[in-house]
Amino acid sequence: MSFLDSLFNMADRKDLKKFEKKADLIDSLEPKFMAMSDEELRGMTDIFKERLANGESIDALLPEAFATVREASRRTLGLRHYRVQLIGGMVLHEGRIAEMKTGEGKTLVATCPVYLNALEGKGVHVVTVNDYLAKRDRDQMAKVYEFLGMTVGVIVHGQSPKVRKKQYDCDITYGTNNEFGFDYLKDNMVIHEEQMVQRDLHYAIVDEVDSILVDEARTPLIISGPGDKSTHLYTDANTFITTLKPDDYEQEEKDKAVSLTESGIKKAEVYFNVENITDVSHTELCHHINQALKAHVIMKRDVDYVAKDDEIVIVDEFTGRLMFGRRYSDGLHQAIEAKEGLTVQRESKTLATITFQNYFRMYNKLSGMTGTAKTEEEEFKAIYKMDVFQVPTNKPMIRKDLADVVYKSTKGKFNAVADDIAERHAKNQPVLVGTVSIEKSEMLSDILRKRGIKHEVLNAKYHEKEAEIVAQAGRLGAVTIATNMAGRGTDILLGGNPSFMAIKEMKRLNFTDEIINRVNAANETAGIEENEELDAARKTYKELYEKFKVQTDEEQKAVLEAGGLCIIGTERHESRRIDNQLRGRAGRQGDPGTSRFYIALDDDLMRLFGSDRMQGLVDKVGLEDDMPIEHRFLTKSIESAQKKVEGKNFGIRKHVLQYDDVMNKQREVVYAERRRVLAGENLENQIRDMIHQMISDAVDAFDSEGKFDSDEFRKYMYTKFMPIGSLDGVEFEKMNSIEIIEKVNEIAMALYRIKEEHIGSERMREVERIVLLQSVDNHWIDHIDAMDQLRQGIGLRALGQQDPVIAYKMEGFDMFEEMNRLIREDTVRYLFNITIEVPAERKAVVDVEKLESPDPEGKSASKTRHNEDKKVGRNDPCPCGSGKKYKNCCGR
Repeated sequence: MSFLDSLFNMADRKDLKKFEKKADLIDSLEPKFMAMSDEELRGMTDIFKERLANGESIDALLPEAFATVREASRRTLGLRHYRVQLIGGMVLHEGRIAEMKTGEGKTLVATCPVYLNALEGKGVHVVTVNDYLAKRDRDQMAKVYEFLGMTVGVIVHGQSPKVRKKQYDCDITYGTNNEFGFDYLKDNMVIHEEQMVQRDLHYAIVDEVDSILVDEARTPLIISGPGDKSTHLYTDANTFITTLKPDDYEQEEKDKAVSLTESGIKKAEVYFNVENITDVSHTELCHHINQALKAHVIMKRDVDYVAKDDEIVIVDEFTGRLMFGRRYSDGLHQAIEAKEGLTVQRESKTLATITFQNYFRMYNKLSGMTGTAKTEEEEFKAIYKMDVFQVPTNKPMIRKDLADVVYKSTKGKFNAVADDIAERHAKNQPVLVGTVSIEKSEMLSDILRKRGIKHEVLNAKYHEKEAEIVAQAGRLGAVTIATNMAGRGTDILLGGNPSFMAIKEMKRLNFTDEIINRVNAANETAGIEENEELDAARKTYKELYEKFKVQTDEEQKAVLEAGGLCIIGTERHESRRIDNQLRGRAGRQGDPGTSRFYIALDDDLMRLFGSDRMQGLVDKVGLEDDMPIEHRFLTKSIESAQKKVEGKNFGIRKHVLQYDDVMNKQREVVYAERRRVLAGENLENQIRDMIHQMISDAVDAFDSEGKFDSDEFRKYMYTKFMPIGSLDGVEFEKMNSIEIIEKVNEIAMALYRIKEEHIGSERMREVERIVLLQSVDNHWIDHIDAMDQLRQGIGLRALGQQDPVIAYKMEGFDMFEEMNRLIREDTVRYLFNITIEVPAERKAVVDVEKLESPDPEGKSASKTRHNEDKKVGRNDPCPCGSGKKYKNCCGR
């Protein structure tokens, strides 16, 4: 162990002692809280709020608040927090990352800090990776919070703004990172304050924090509208690419880059009938050719994307999930559509954008939990100012992590994997196999099918059954092949999950989804309409659950005797963290289990980032395809390759953030301006300043070396905003520049007062707000587009020995100043020329209520979907996702 590692461990041990003392205090309070009646326990919420109002700190309330939640959980869920879960809660309360192994009950851990921080009345957000987990966790934990008098909401795809606002106004709100981020962007596009749905960003706990804040950090959130560019160049470029041979282009696999060689360039010039394709006048054509080339050479079907229902759907490289609604930027998505022979969609125009890094850094306090974060601690500290604390397990970890086995080729590796699966399957040990792509999962599936081994395949193509398949991966003799970390967030219980089995049987017995949801929801409360169908369903569920519980308990004993769950990794991932996540699926809560990775020297990671020494060693020994190699040197080489890629990926994410930081400062200025307007602030002085600034800029422009061009100045002012003739007779020749500015400003103000008297002061203030809002929105959208185009070309500055990021900052600043000038000009011009025939109304540049974030279930293909909110019937399922009828939930 290195000296630095020792220091970090000492710091962790010191923190652990501090947390242990608090846990002792909470334990000592337990008898007192157990003796309370339900009413007394519920009343603690009001007592805590009163103490906060009287100046007591939130930290001082922690021991009693945690003891309150532990007792409420015991009474409502039958679950009592372990000491390590209390410690995890303390880590989260401090705005840090709690690394807790799989199966340690992270969902329950969050209840303590969520309740404690919700006492401040500013709202707490619990962020999950998908809608299913948001609804599941909300339904499970709402019983605890509602018992203590807290309100609990959930944000899911498809809710109307009215429903969303109600969910955000709750003390605690569950939802996905996408929904929270898109709502922030949409809130800054509305034209009335009451249309905003989010409150200020107070405190968030991010579940699977590494997935959301690291893996997804390379992809910014984008709300886009239809662009106006033609699509024929995509199909033309695609047809051209199909005529090329391998020597017409060169590929850099490590950097996922490809470019035409000299022969390729000559072919392009002949095909498109141009003299010099690298000339600046052919930039757009070059861009389309490069994207078409990338689509054919770099982007792999069933690895990077799938073609489904006449659309291209991106596959998340870290989870293997389909990312419905997400599109590759810069025309790459259209190039892939052309490659696959699908309808080429028009390019879209960005209306609003933000990175997850900058969105989550806006919270006053941010924390997170995951099973794997330590390898990325440097990034969490650098970007989010959060360190990682490794929470001890409740029971000792007894899983055996076997040494990696390396083979010369993929064929030899997969045969060995199949042999291992067959051997374990023969003794009924459940096996979960992790693959890095859909292609590899289907290859292994074919091998097992030929050997007659029954198995389940879980990859992006079958994501609908994800939770169910993963939940049953611990059954006796089960063999499950999963792409990377599909099914993350669902516990694998040895012997099977009786709840999933009961629900599956109810579906077979033809109970409706609505009834099953209501039976399965953990937040049924008094006042819900009772009926015979619901009563019968509850009775059936209880009987089935008890029946399957007996069955799974018996099966669990047999699984434990067989050695517990075995994890087999068929390839090392680029990130050590993803490998650790896969390993972590076994050995939960002190269960036995094993894990092993199988590697081939022609795996992408080894081929691109492994050392030449390793390949040389293998060639020297002269190994056959089916001969395994186990050596400490190989393991070190693999880890070294992974560290290289992790460093490279961190650099990419940091690079994305450097660019977005420039936009973020500008975004904050624009959004703050909008919020002032929406809040109804009096803008009179700001408008006067704008008029003065416009006049001052114009005087400077027409004053050359002390000689003022009065005729051209008059013409300019008449074209910009001042009525023709209003400056006639003013003797500019006898004034200096300061006197000219003051005189023209005096005339402009007099004209403005006349207009205000005609319209009325109160009405004029609203007109000012309307005009400024419209002008800001129009120019901000154009500015985003311009900055996007600047960024696409800025990388070429490196060829001229100029730092692209610094160039982007400088030019971006100039463009922002120009945008502000245009906003001033437009606002002043409109105000001086406005005549009001009908009542002035605010008009949105974009209809926000018709904008939706990408649909996680794949019902919508684009980032913007036009879908008027339908009227919800009284007996329809509530749009909030609770599983209740509308009349018994949000429509009550």
